[in-house]
Amino acid sequence: MKLKRRRGGIIRRLVLYPLLLYVTYCTAMYFFQDHLLFPADMAPPPGLTKDRYAKNTVVITLDIDHGKTNEAWFIPAPKASATAPAPVAIFFHGNAEIIDYLDEIVTPYQQLGVSVYLPEYRGYGRAGGTPSESAIIDDALRFYDELIKRPDVDKTRIILHGRSLGGGPATALASMRPSKALVLQSVFTSTADMANTYGAPGFVARHPFRNDRIIPTLSLPILIAHGTVDDIIPVSQGRELARLAKHATFLEYPCNHNGFPGDGKEQEWWDAVAKFLRKADVLSEASH
Repeated sequence: MKLKRRRGGIIRRLVLYPLLLYVTYCTAMYFFQDHLLFPADMAPPPGLTKDRYAKNTVVITLDIDHGKTNEAWFIPAPKASATAPAPVAIFFHGNAEIIDYLDEIVTPYQQLGVSVYLPEYRGYGRAGGTPSESAIIDDALRFYDELIKRPDVDKTRIILHGRSLGGGPATALASMRPSKALVLQSVFTSTADMANTYGAPGFVARHPFRNDRIIPTLSLPILIAHGTVDDIIPVSQGRELARLAKHATFLEYPCNHNGFPGDGKEQEWWDAVAKFLRKADVLSEASH
């Protein structure tokens, strides 16, 4: 009997200890996910000036909670005017970036004759407040509504472009406001699926960003691109988004997450973006 009880105790410990460790891990994921998903402290500090992209950069400010503010930068296309409004790309950056250092996005769009709009996330850069899924999407809607008041913006040619975390607000905005095309670069299906990827159940995700549920409802053309050796968001999630979309162009590049699109592939990527935007009637055939 003593031997049986001893064996039973060993078996219980073999079952309970790993279960306790797993529950502890999931609990930590639940309570610390804000820092994992929104690591604003890992982003660089703001630049010294707000006109680093162009002297005519326009700063659009929103009043948010408790007397704080958030801002977006609008960089007009070189020839944009009230009499010749230009298309605009609204770009949502990744979770360890800020709007000050996105030259690799701003410059190519400007060369295509596209204005660029850079909404910031709460808690990032100069923005006050605390980031969350609901706050980011709410600000995206308000920034959009301010943008379309501008006479130099062609409201019929709005591009939504999200990178990594930014795919969440870009996709959500596409379901709530008119846009001509959506570009998703290294984007997850949902943070619930990301939790699964890291061994936790999906229900621990308090900011789920259900791109996988929104994408099938969208009728606009979507360009989805992903690195084949993405070490943060598996390429399988990019492939799944493409499978779910009604009108998707899917591209893969031999690169990891932060190295997209890979050394020597930058021009190839932007040529593909330009081709996609021409097919979506955002750019004219003469644009290059």
